Amino acid sequence: MKLNEIFSRGGGNKIMVAKRDTYKYHFKIGNKIVHSGITNDLDRREMEHKQKWSNGHIFQVGNKTTEEGAMNWEEKQKKA
Repeated sequence: MKLNEIFSRGGGNKIMVAKRDTYKYHFKIGNKIVHSGITNDLDRREMEHKQKWSNGHIFQVGNKTTEEGAMNWEEKQKKA
């Protein structure tokens, strides 16, 4: 797990929180979702998908999240 170190407001104590650096996305052609996934670089991932689906576009789903949270979301997408 990737962690960020931050200071609490009052006492200068450090706490560790998981980094929110992972995007959840759908790759769509028109209104049809052809792929759902996670990445840390939406632009790069869109270019990779366009090699297969040249007329599609990537759409971010929600906010950036932790890698663990994104992986849980991705598993739910596969089951849906």
